[in-house]
Amino acid sequence: MTLIGVLSDTHLQAPDSSFRQRCLAAFSACDLIVHAGDLTDYGILSVFPGQEVVAVSGNMCNYMTQQQLPERRLFSVAGHTIAVTHGAGPRHNIVDRVYSLFPEADCIIYGHTHTAALERIGLTWLLNPGSFQGSGRHGSPASYAIFRIDKSGLHPSLHTLPPTP
Repeated sequence: MTLIGVLSDTHLQAPDSSFRQRCLAAFSACDLIVHAGDLTDYGILSVFPGQEVVAVSGNMCNYMTQQQLPERRLFSVAGHTIAVTHGAGPRHNIVDRVYSLFPEADCIIYGHTHTAALERIGLTWLLNPGSFQGSGRHGSPASYAIFRIDKSGLHPSLHTLPPTP
């Protein structure tokens, strides 16, 4: 069995103690971490020592991070093709746009909207983990996703983080 932790839209210049604690609680058992963009700064990935990390840049990433990370990636895990991109543009048709980028993928991970979403188009899972930092007191709660891959296939689940004091 493989566990993949998925997050997006962290919007941090540097990891703070709250972010480190939340990542440890959410992802310590994961074999692989996928960050779907808008890290803001590449240094926030330092909270995952010893874990493999796949990340893409987003529209809010600083220049150095945009130079270090691609806008989209396609990779394989346990025989499944997984795609990741941040996404861009309006929310109303983002699923159509990211699906058209990777029609061959078993799973497409994207961010940008700050709203967690999980749906299936044909045999393809489309997963937006939402914003790991949340979108403020009147917006979406902080959220992430876990993908379990076993002999029976891909099993995604969305999770909400408790509010920070």
